Amino acid sequence: MPQKKNPDSAELLRGKSARLQGNLHTLLVLAKGLPLTYNRDLQEDKPPLFDSVDTLNLILAVNTEMISAMELREENCTAAASDPMLLATDLADYLVKKGVPFRHAHELVGKAVAQAIATRTPLDQLDLAAIDPAYGPDAKDVFSLEIALAARTNPGAPSILNVKAEIAKWAGVLK
Repeated sequence: MPQKKNPDSAELLRGKSARLQGNLHTLLVLAKGLPLTYNRDLQEDKPPLFDSVDTLNLILAVNTEMISAMELREENCTAAASDPMLLATDLADYLVKKGVPFRHAHELVGKAVAQAIATRTPLDQLDLAAIDPAYGPDAKDVFSLEIALAARTNPGAPSILNVKAEIAKWAGVLK
């Protein structure tokens, strides 16, 4: 229907990734039992290899078109990322840092989430100390997206510094 805005290209490309994974699996299984020298069964590596190259070329062309036509609306992205429920794991991490065993922290956050849903109250607006005294007055500090992102500094994690470094790296590679 014309009114729908489904990400068809992205969905189809996601499907193509399965094809690439299947080709890789074919090549790995093909090579697993080979001795150290050339074997005639390696002639079977050509179809998945050439198919992968063709598929990857298609994926890159479609992605290039899709991304170049994309419109990002920062205010919509910010609104979507501002749901306090997205930071429930950070609330559990907060409790663990306070000395609460993770299993119990998980249970306490589950109670808070259940109460937020039942009362239709945003998670960051609940009186967390009324749920359990393990929540201190600083528990509300958990509900800052900026702080949550900044805390994720492991390689590949979404801190602002990591994302900027990845953008810079790929901008240099793709020039």
